[in-house]
Amino acid sequence: MSNLINNETINILYKEIAKVIDNSKRNIVAAVNSEMVILYWNIGKIIKTEILQSEKAEYGKSVISDLSKDLTKEYGKGYSQRNLFNMVKFFETFQDEQILQTLSAKLSWSHFVKLFYIDDDLKRDFYTTMCINEHWSVRTLTDRINSMLYERTAISKKPELTIRNDLKQLNDKNKMTTDLFFRDPYVLDFLQLQDTYSEKDIENAILADLEKFILEMGRDFAFLGRQVRITVGNKDYYIDLLFYHRKLRRLVLIELKLGEFLPEHKGQVELYLRWLQKNEMNEGEEPPIAIILCASKNDEEIELLEVDKSGIHVGQYLTQLPPKELFQEKLHKAIERARDSLASREIE
Repeated sequence: MSNLINNETINILYKEIAKVIDNSKRNIVAAVNSEMVILYWNIGKIIKTEILQSEKAEYGKSVISDLSKDLTKEYGKGYSQRNLFNMVKFFETFQDEQILQTLSAKLSWSHFVKLFYIDDDLKRDFYTTMCINEHWSVRTLTDRINSMLYERTAISKKPELTIRNDLKQLNDKNKMTTDLFFRDPYVLDFLQLQDTYSEKDIENAILADLEKFILEMGRDFAFLGRQVRITVGNKDYYIDLLFYHRKLRRLVLIELKLGEFLPEHKGQVELYLRWLQKNEMNEGEEPPIAIILCASKNDEEIELLEVDKSGIHVGQYLTQLPPKELFQEKLHKAIERARDSLASREIE
């Protein structure tokens, strides 16, 4: 009996101490990372202000080359010529030391290397904010940049002031707007669908690779069910996919359409939303929203139907990512059209 009590006591103590050790290790790693990031920023500052902006600027590259050799010899390969220039770029991009102190506790040097090569300030702020709030790894950040997440998010089509306000709200209050959540198009290339497929095939593929689908939608997305039955009167209907978004604090239904978006889809999904609001919405939650994922859509038709006023977002899905240049051009044109449309409405 004594041995049993002794073993149980040791086991409890072991778990408590292991927890303290693990927490301490995480804190040490975070502190070391933060110090390294600030160190690199300070090195970039010295090189920028004392070498590249001095009267010796024409000798800058050769000076940095010699400096790199000396630093590498003494402190290791982290001080290569390329990395020293990265530190300069880092300082040039994030010049506010107070903001840097905050970010350095949340992002690694590898994250910063991806971020400071984004030339557009607004786009960089978007990726920085989303990276911190959704705890993206460096690989995830790279994938999101390569898939042009910013350009695909509804917020990119809004005025700059709206974008900055929404990002600030997410940073300061941990509150996300639907514009930061909705995308168009949705990139579902990871589903590996064949040339011929049905709506059921898409649904099955999403559920088979739910982790990647949720990563495309956002990490606060939680799966609730498929083919969720609702009954209106004596008639049954089925919601393709039902999720919950924690930051939005609302149910999100997804309706999958194999072909193009049709006006009648709006009425169908409005019915589902009203049923969910009446029967499934909990106290403190926002009204449910819907995403209709379709193979193609007519933007003018969607605008005339005013589907957004019903809490419905219509997004095209891509089962294959097109060539980057073509994709980039298409998205930039869509952003310009959306902003022009907003501007014309304000004039009216």
